[in-house]
Amino acid sequence: MAKSDRADSGAAQAPRTKARFTSRSPPPPPFYLPLNATLYLCIIANGLAALYSPIQDCDEVFNFWEPAHYLDHGYGLQTWEYSPVYSIRSWLYVSLHAAVGKLGSLVVHSKSAEFYFIRFVLAVFCAACQTRLYSSICRTLNPRIGLLFLVIALFSPGMFHASTAFLPSTFTMYTSMLGLAAFLDLKGGPKIAQGIMWFGLGSIVGWPFAGALIVPLLFEEFIISIFSQNVGSLFYAVFDGALRCLGIMALEVAVDYAFFRKIALVPWNIVAYNIFGGQGRGPEIFGTEPWTFYIRNLLLNFNVWFVLAMLSAPILLVQAIFRSQGTSIQTLMRSITLVAPFYMWFGIFTIQPHKEERFMYPAYPFLALNAALAFHLILTYIGSSNPKEIIGRVPAKLKLVAVLTVVMVAINAGMLRILGMVTAYNAPLKVLEPLRQADISQAGASVCLGKEWYRFPSSYFLPHDMRAKFIRSEFKGLLPGEFPDAPSPFGRIEGASKIPSGMNDLNIEDPSKYVDISQCSYLVDSYFPGHEATELEPHYVQDESQWESLSCERFLDASQTALVGRLVWVPDLPFVPEQLRRKYGQYCLLQRRDGDRIV
Repeated sequence: MAKSDRADSGAAQAPRTKARFTSRSPPPPPFYLPLNATLYLCIIANGLAALYSPIQDCDEVFNFWEPAHYLDHGYGLQTWEYSPVYSIRSWLYVSLHAAVGKLGSLVVHSKSAEFYFIRFVLAVFCAACQTRLYSSICRTLNPRIGLLFLVIALFSPGMFHASTAFLPSTFTMYTSMLGLAAFLDLKGGPKIAQGIMWFGLGSIVGWPFAGALIVPLLFEEFIISIFSQNVGSLFYAVFDGALRCLGIMALEVAVDYAFFRKIALVPWNIVAYNIFGGQGRGPEIFGTEPWTFYIRNLLLNFNVWFVLAMLSAPILLVQAIFRSQGTSIQTLMRSITLVAPFYMWFGIFTIQPHKEERFMYPAYPFLALNAALAFHLILTYIGSSNPKEIIGRVPAKLKLVAVLTVVMVAINAGMLRILGMVTAYNAPLKVLEPLRQADISQAGASVCLGKEWYRFPSSYFLPHDMRAKFIRSEFKGLLPGEFPDAPSPFGRIEGASKIPSGMNDLNIEDPSKYVDISQCSYLVDSYFPGHEATELEPHYVQDESQWESLSCERFLDASQTALVGRLVWVPDLPFVPEQLRRKYGQYCLLQRRDGDRIV
């Protein structure tokens, strides 16, 4: 089958036939949302995420925001991954974001504004990727599939969190959208080399495991080239795409060489650590989860859409068996190719002991496409008016109500989840604001983190002359150290090449990472009534003899809140039963009292 023959072969799309002369008017064309409107909607949705989304993972702060802050401001916290000994994080990826932050500093005049500037640029870039993929789906598959994909992208909590996260998995989500769009878009000829380049960019600069997502797409191209006797063109396209990837790899190696002072293949180092780390090493030392983790997580982040995504393959098979007259071989093969990457990704990461929500980010576009395709097929069946079928005898208005109910339940469940997360966990992004006030800020002061170390939103929220420090808590793993102070850009590159002390890849605690609490002018702490104090984690918030509260924000007390309140937003209104209401603790910025203040 030649490439040109596939230009309109969308999933479950009936082949075009010559128009028949009939007294009936032709059906109206499918609704198509203009691309400029799509882009604006995506920017609005992602922009809200940039402003309000809590930081989901401390890895985002310490492995990415802090190195970017170091490049922009000459100091920051450093994890073991950035030690030249291990070199499993790419400085190219961080440098791209630091460059955006430096550009933002010309427009805004505070470090926290730089943080939000970087986030907003990520929001716009993500919106552009979403719009590009939406356009390809509409043109190549079906406008209704494209519209459903857009609804999922706009209203899903998963996309809300992933869209503006400073994480390699988010970067690979962007490149997955662009790569998938390239494979789908046949306007002007196949774009196999371009697709390989986008997936390669995500795998090299972002996260190497994301390269697995291209396998089903390339396999389909290989099968098609064999049947069309056009294998030579495919090999040329693959060679072209591979050369582009080599160019990207060369750039990354050059940048990382400047920082590490040695040749480092960061993608390989990541794979080697995660798969070939050896006894006592590897991601499992940071925790494991049961095999149901991603099922529960994706149900929370995509609700109905996740169920539809998992049902996409069975629905395709049912259609192929019972409606074979409307499904060609090429349409079925294309459909299976498009749904396969999400199943493959979900299966691979489900069997891994160490699981984190961000590991699913690269597959989010494929999840959304699977769900949109499955719902499109269901709507095609429901829309049948054939009186010989049971569904054809159901009144059209009743079917419309049923479909709209499903869509509205999915949208509202997603929005309640988003609102619930923002109102429950957004305190760390707000509580440090008083430090920017001239009458409170102390030059050279330390802002200490104890049991709340993992919720620190990064040094972007501290004034230029304040530093984050750690005090002892019940946590017994390895905390970040500090990059060497460097006022000049070249000094920062030099500082990054120095081997820090006290680092290891075994998560073994290093006592040198702590300071005594007597050296702390400020302290970030939380208080939850249901939590008992310990010797290392006393209730500093209640110790008013030594500490005064500069600001406190509500923070969800998950241990005292019922399941519904933990999952979604629940209003604190009289008609809501007490057992369903959310319970809150306090997340506070404390200042040492005048008598004990450090000078």
